[in-house]
Amino acid sequence: MNRKTGNDKIPIDEDQAKTGKDITELLESNKRRLKGWQFWVIAGIALAASFFHLYTAAFGLFFAMKQRAIHWMMMGTIIFLLYPFSKKRPRDKIDIWDWALAALLIAGCLNILVNWGAITAREGRAIPSDIYMGVIMTFLVIEATRRTVGWPLPIVALVAISYAVFGRSLPGMLKHPGFPISELAPFMYLRTDGIFGVPLGVSATFIFLFVLFGSVLNVSGAGGFFIDLAMSLTGRSRGGPAKAAVVASALMGSVSGSSVANTVTTGSFTIPLMKKVGYPAHFAGAVEAAASTGGQIMPPVMGAAAFVMAQFLGISYWSIVVAAVIPACLYFFSVFAMVHFRAGKEGIEGIPKKDLPKVWEVLKKGWMLLLPVVTLIVFLALGYSAIKAVFWSIMLLIVASWLGPPEFRMTPRRIVNSFIDGGITAVEVAAACACSGIIIGVVGITGLGLAFTSFIIGLSHGILFLALVLTMIASIILGMGLPTTAKYIILSTLAAPAIHRMGVPMLAAHLFILYFGVIADVTPPVALAAYAGAGIAGANAMRTGFNALGLAIAGFIVPFMFAYNQALLFQGSLVNVLLSSVTAILGVIALAAGVQGFYLSRLNMLERVLFVVTAVALIKPGILSDVIGIVVLGGIYLLQRRSLKVKKNKETSGEEI
Repeated sequence: MNRKTGNDKIPIDEDQAKTGKDITELLESNKRRLKGWQFWVIAGIALAASFFHLYTAAFGLFFAMKQRAIHWMMMGTIIFLLYPFSKKRPRDKIDIWDWALAALLIAGCLNILVNWGAITAREGRAIPSDIYMGVIMTFLVIEATRRTVGWPLPIVALVAISYAVFGRSLPGMLKHPGFPISELAPFMYLRTDGIFGVPLGVSATFIFLFVLFGSVLNVSGAGGFFIDLAMSLTGRSRGGPAKAAVVASALMGSVSGSSVANTVTTGSFTIPLMKKVGYPAHFAGAVEAAASTGGQIMPPVMGAAAFVMAQFLGISYWSIVVAAVIPACLYFFSVFAMVHFRAGKEGIEGIPKKDLPKVWEVLKKGWMLLLPVVTLIVFLALGYSAIKAVFWSIMLLIVASWLGPPEFRMTPRRIVNSFIDGGITAVEVAAACACSGIIIGVVGITGLGLAFTSFIIGLSHGILFLALVLTMIASIILGMGLPTTAKYIILSTLAAPAIHRMGVPMLAAHLFILYFGVIADVTPPVALAAYAGAGIAGANAMRTGFNALGLAIAGFIVPFMFAYNQALLFQGSLVNVLLSSVTAILGVIALAAGVQGFYLSRLNMLERVLFVVTAVALIKPGILSDVIGIVVLGGIYLLQRRSLKVKKNKETSGEEI
């Protein structure tokens, strides 16, 4: 278990060494591999971005448009210099056209920074240069997003723009007066309702800093520490490596907030161990993917969408964290139960004690890496802004790392590496947020949000369950092609108001949408986390995806639970919260047993059906359904325990004879 956890090289030069050639090619196939002065240009911009965001976190943010323009100027420039136009372009140099596009983007952002006084003095009256720059910047945002996250989100943005321009020609409730390019382009460019809207604002303030925090934590060796801690806690138990994967992914995911990054970081170690003790390759990859996907909903960091949610709802990020704790724990507990029952079914044991690190030795060596995470939670709980909380957590991490062994220490070189890595990692979220701003701008200016709300209510005939199912389907479909943040932004403006009007509190409605967008990472045919796990495991990607979907099945149930019962979001009395949590835990245990076909021993088909029915009964709030569920769960437990005892007695008698 002893591994070198430090990092003395520039992160973007060592991806291949970290994760192996195949998985690196899968995840990094759209990035250039630069050397020399071109590499250092990008590294310098990323480093400057990290220092800029740390400076504003420490001394105060600039006004909205200035903060967002500087942020996008650096993020967009990195994108055009690091991501080629297509896979056919050379990877060892930057095309002249990409230099030109980067220069245009810089010019568009500088125009805002330099001429903002004159722009505001015009009070919304556009001049020709506003229109031209608006068209150019909109194109650049869409192209930057295409290069980083693929075609789906740019296509949605193009459809939204077409809808805004040609709305006069559309039928029924989709019809609106229409907006010419001369009006739409300046709106997207010079208003906080378009490109530089709330999503990019969140990226320019909260998200970048939390990405940077995760990068510093990773370079410090926290990933290896979390894996060792998870192995020491669970490695000896039945199916130990799989349980360690769940625990390590929960720990790592709580600060990384990325499904794929979490899969690669922990999976490169846990997946080979799972295969070694007897798990099939496709199941090992699926376990890691399902567990890692939960990182986007696991406090305290969660995914980028959680910060956007806080801004949309006008509440503190801490409120989101508190509400997400129980559902996230239910998700991870369900995956843990799945691998436990699967190990029992397959007869897979743990790792011998002599081959595992000791808990206290692991904690003694790396306890200081837990301090920044604790600090982050404490600062948020005390009411500090998320920006201040993460800033001081980063500073403490750098200082505290020197309390441990040399492999954890954040030397100046490692600090620079982590800052460069953080600046580069943040560009994909920034692009998705900027492009999402275009879509939100269209929704707002055309009134599409109100029309969509009426459509959902009408299609569901006012029945909440049908409305939730429709929203779930839309979330999963969008989530297959869009990044979680972009999907959440779109549906939160379209579907959340409809669910809210039907009686679900707004926070629960937004979390409902977020959960199903996250689950899309393990929902075939597009399941990025599952594909990453399959790449490491050397397994069939589609088979891994369907297994991961089965393991993450609780992710389809938990959102319905808190939509109907807000006690699971820490709303209501403590007694109600505790009672609801206990019955929910029993529900996910029943679900896991029914799906895997094992409890204390193998289940027959009738027992599996009873377990699934029990899970549904425990999920539905109500005393009667809870009692029925507990009786069935307890009854099968007693019957199987008695059966095992009888079997054991027979075996003992046979031996004596």
